Amino acid sequence: MTTLRLAIVGAGPAGIYAADIILKAERQFDVSIDLFEQLPAPYGLVRYGVAPDHPRIKGIITALRDVLDRGDIRIFGNVRYGVDITLDDLKKHYNAVIFSTGAIRDADLDIPGIDLEGSYGAADFVSWFDGHPDVPRTWPLEAQSVGVIGVGNVALDVSRILAKHADDLLPTEIPANVYEGLKASPVTDVHVFGRRGPAQVKFTPLELRELGEMNDVDMIVHDEDFDYDEASKTAIATNKQVFVIDKVLNQWRQRSVGEASRRLHLHFYAKPVRLEGTDGRVTGFTYERTRPDGAGGVEGTGELRTVELQALYRAVGYFGSPLDGIPFDEKRGVIPNHEGQVLDDSDHVVPGVYATGWIKRGPVGLIGHTKSDAMETVQHVLNDQANWWAPTSPSPESVDELLASRGVEYTDLEGWHRLDQHELALGEPEGRVRIKVVPRDEMVKVSRGE
Repeated sequence: MTTLRLAIVGAGPAGIYAADIILKAERQFDVSIDLFEQLPAPYGLVRYGVAPDHPRIKGIITALRDVLDRGDIRIFGNVRYGVDITLDDLKKHYNAVIFSTGAIRDADLDIPGIDLEGSYGAADFVSWFDGHPDVPRTWPLEAQSVGVIGVGNVALDVSRILAKHADDLLPTEIPANVYEGLKASPVTDVHVFGRRGPAQVKFTPLELRELGEMNDVDMIVHDEDFDYDEASKTAIATNKQVFVIDKVLNQWRQRSVGEASRRLHLHFYAKPVRLEGTDGRVTGFTYERTRPDGAGGVEGTGELRTVELQALYRAVGYFGSPLDGIPFDEKRGVIPNHEGQVLDDSDHVVPGVYATGWIKRGPVGLIGHTKSDAMETVQHVLNDQANWWAPTSPSPESVDELLASRGVEYTDLEGWHRLDQHELALGEPEGRVRIKVVPRDEMVKVSRGE
């Protein structure tokens, strides 16, 4: 029987779901899958892109672990595509490749002053507080007043971690260096800015509720932001999610404030104009007050307001990174594709090359979207047998030999189990679920049993 030798580059939810779906699909051939991940540990943004105090993430990781632990997918961690293994290598050893490398860079925000010292991308900060091995161990938490631009879940994660007292994060898997950094933070006020109104936000009710449950943090909302137009009233009346968000925000309006040591301010109808600065450092954020345009959008009022800040984080979206030898759309930050089939500059299908997840569709959607997205891509992989590559060295052992010959210290599933157990053991004496190992070399040593 024919065997499909499939490589998947990226071991986050998109890559793992694609592997699981193709193994369960009805087909007339066997499938052998190797999953390549540039980090020593799997799970991608679920491990390194979501705040550690999200309990529901544990359920997602459990589902992903169950897929890997079946043992019918090989995983090669600490392997960098384009460096340790190339497109030519993949063509030599596989029939096809699916890229599921996600989107980890911050999208740009083109306003004056965005390059001032004290201006940061949210993605970099998230990588720091999640213990990503490839970012510095320290973060400059020196500001008393901090701004966050954006009204998506990432903006709320960043805002919550900045405003929350560090001791309240101790039950989570927060790394020790992150706890120490947050513990020393002098922050008193976090300001969140959104261009449109409360009925047009992008975050979900669960994340919003979590924001309001912080200990010793007042939630500050402004009555002027709740004079809804008809489009907003219709959204509240017809969309359950918007209805719940409106209900939560209006409950906050009734709360008494002034007793907490920290405050989180939500500013709606605030269009970014510029960052103010002195001696090259952020000193404030100027925005234009907007108003509803009657159709669910906003228009400028010409009124400018400035909030004094010493740091600002932009959480306006993620952006994909180009991959060696693979077409890339620089404007959208994705691999150009038709339903997951990668397209060249002439919009012709590139044989044997596929994409799924955020590198395919952009950084939108939740886990449910990732599953349906993977199903679409997998269907093409299964139906494209005539376009598969013809590998000259398809045996699984040849991949191990290739990486070993290049001195790549790769990790495998057994190694991930070692690292997983090691992190759980580190947390146990302190009554914590786990403490993440942060340095890459230490992750590799533990994984390889060295």
